[in-house]
Order: sequence, then structure tokens, then C-alpha cells
Amino acid sequence: MEFLSRTTHLDFMSKRRLTMAISAFLIVASLVLLATRGLNFGIEFKGGVVIEAGFPEAPDLGAIRAGLGADGFADATVQNFGSSRDVVIQLEAGESRQGSEVRDRVLTVLGTIDPSVDLRRVEFVGPQVGEELAEAGGLATLFALLMILAYVAFRFQWKFAVGAVAALIHDVIITLGFFSATFLAFDLSVLAAVLAVIGYSLNDTIVVFDRIRENLLRIRKTATLDVINLSINQMLARTLTTSGTTLLVLFALFFLGGEAIYGFAVALIVGVVIGTYSSIYIASPTALALDLSAADLLPPEKDTRELDQLP
Repeated sequence: MEFLSRTTHLDFMSKRRLTMAISAFLIVASLVLLATRGLNFGIEFKGGVVIEAGFPEAPDLGAIRAGLGADGFADATVQNFGSSRDVVIQLEAGESRQGSEVRDRVLTVLGTIDPSVDLRRVEFVGPQVGEELAEAGGLATLFALLMILAYVAFRFQWKFAVGAVAALIHDVIITLGFFSATFLAFDLSVLAAVLAVIGYSLNDTIVVFDRIRENLLRIRKTATLDVINLSINQMLARTLTTSGTTLLVLFALFFLGGEAIYGFAVALIVGVVIGTYSSIYIASPTALALDLSAADLLPPEKDTRELDQLP
């Protein structure tokens, strides 16, 4: 903790060209993956059936998968939900199958595992609803970025706003690229995690930007690059403490939360790491590249020539 109580003197901006190049590579790679491989959308987006069942004792998930596969549901996703006795089954319903038929067939398979199985919930999601959810999720992300751009431009200055939005776009694209590369299921919980990453990353960026603005106005004769370095070093202890404690909770969810929130935890872990990185190496260098200076933060000078000419 003694390290976190001291102000470091690291030259972050000297590495900005290297980090920007690495980020550019990751963004391009992510976009290529998203365009060619795409995302492994969950039932909420593709459409299908979600069935929740309870067993008196913890069932053998492998036996359930084998039974469903033998009955024609080879791509069924079977996982525990809440406890080892609760099971959630997700499967894509064929166009020719009725929802009630799918439910009955799954219930028959579960009955062979344990006749005392309790069918608790059955949800049917049509492909059209899934497409609407995917479109709504994309629009929600875009709307959030636009509102953030407007807020930061009003709260600080437009050069800060461009830097903040550049960092957020960077975080979202790389997080999505990670899910495309690993082909982990992308469902509504992961989409919620991506939106949460936007909020987390923005908070970290705003804290750094607030210190940069304060220092630019306080030590105007110092070069902007040096002011940014000083500001990041001053806020580094706070950034590491916040990220570290957040990651402790997320790793607990990752290891102990079960399969139901696995994707949610992974998305947040990746997003927090990338968001911490981008608040230092993307947001601030972008504002610097736009020639940010103390003059941008000063109120405009009033033109007194007309007043001087009055009698």
C-alpha cells in the first residue's frame, strides 16, 4: 500500500505511438473477426427455447446432453443455474417444430434421467424477436456513445470528448473481438456487461481528464505532454486500486458464479483491463494529438474595441 500512496514519475506518453499501433492492430483484427467469424449469439438473439428444470438431486449434465443429442438436439446447451440441482437447457427450435413439441420431447428426455424432475420454466423466443433484440442492443450502444460524446464536450471540451469516445469505441470493439475469437456465447447478459464496461471506462477516463484540466489551468507554462504525464501519475494509484478491487470481485464471479454468469464475468474482466489501459493510452494521447492546450480551457476574451470607441 505504500507504493499506492506515492506519486509515480512514469513517462506514459513516450510509449503512446507504440500503444496506439498495438491498439490499431487489435481493432483491425477484431473488425476482421467480427466480419468473417461473427459472434456466437445466444438463444435470445437467434431464437429458440429456454427450459429450466429442477431435480431432487444433482443430475449428470453429461447424461442430459447425451439424451438430448440422441433425440435430435445435438446443439443443446445444458448448464447449472443457481444450484447443482437446477438445470437450464437452451436449444434452437427448428422451423418445423412447434414449441409444445420441443417442450414435451425435452421433458421426456429429462424424465429418463430422473422421473421426479420438475419443469419450472419454458420460454420461446422467435427469430424475429431475436433480431429485434440484436438491433435494439446495437442502437443502445450507439446511443450511449453519442450521449457520452455530448456530455463530455459540455462538461470539459470537445477535444476531451473525442478522446473519451475514441477510448470507449476501442474498448467495445476489442471486447467484441475477444468474444468473436473465443466464440463464447454472446447473450443479453454479455451485452449488459459491454454496456457496463462503457460506464466503467468512461468513469476512469473522466477522473484522469479532470486532473489534466486542473493541471493545465494551474501550470499553464508547462508543455501539455508533461501535464498529461503528471496527471496520469497522480491518478495512477486511484486507477490501480479501483481496477484491482473490481477485478477481485469479477474473478470471484468467474470462478464461483457458475456457467450462468460465466460470459458476463468474462466480458467484464476483459472490459475492465482494456478500459484501464485505454484511459491512459488511448483517451489522453487522442486529446494530445488534437493539440490540446491550456488555451482551449480558458474563456474567450471579450472584444473591448467597440467599448473603447464609445464617448
